[in-house]
Amino acid sequence: MMRVGLLGCGNIGHLIASHTDGFEIAALYDQDIDRARELATATGGTAYDSFEAFVDADVDLVVEAASVRAVRAHGEAVLEAGKDFVVMSVGALAEPSFLDRLRTAAVAARRRVYIPSGAVMGLDNLKVGRIGGIDRVLLRTTKNPASLGLSITERTLVFQGRADECVQAFPKNINVSAAIALAAGQTVQVELWADPAVDRNVHEIVAEGSFGDAYIRIRNVPSPDNPATSYLAALSILVLLRDLAEPIKVGT
Repeated sequence: MMRVGLLGCGNIGHLIASHTDGFEIAALYDQDIDRARELATATGGTAYDSFEAFVDADVDLVVEAASVRAVRAHGEAVLEAGKDFVVMSVGALAEPSFLDRLRTAAVAARRRVYIPSGAVMGLDNLKVGRIGGIDRVLLRTTKNPASLGLSITERTLVFQGRADECVQAFPKNINVSAAIALAAGQTVQVELWADPAVDRNVHEIVAEGSFGDAYIRIRNVPSPDNPATSYLAALSILVLLRDLAEPIKVGT
């Protein structure tokens, strides 16, 4: 059975721990050691009070369920320790220099970095479309102001610009833009709207290229204990972990 190290023991970590079908959580690390110990008790894994001890644990791969900061602080070390790395906070990869370092570390260690589909659909299609050439990609995201930490009483455009700039401004809320940019292989234009009338996270993707054009709209239910995260994004990690052991792969 695949042994997983869990980096981050908050809401997403608990969801992963409650669906360990085909894998076991053998090691856990969180800046709050009490959270790691609590989840370790529930999973039968070992909680570590230092990242160095955690990354040396006997696991096959490490799943990040913490933050953009955690990915940038620990990503290279995970790979250098001989572990594959699953990145939930994909916004960390919006910084080109860090992405290059992470790719270099993965190649040197002969390890892989996995990026779940997250809160959107259609990433496979964007990967196919880039072969023929994509002319334009736009992501329009609408969220309730509370999930953005804003007090707004009417629909408001709070950001417009490139995906990497949006990740810097809202690192906990717009990982989707970084995932789309990686799949499309080019800069993505982002519109981030705050709307008190919505109770779901809405992502609209517009892509145009030699393949034709596409429009995808997803209305995600927020994660029960963290409105800043879509429930679909959390579930996508579970599907990725399940499919790693599958002999037949579906999708590009």
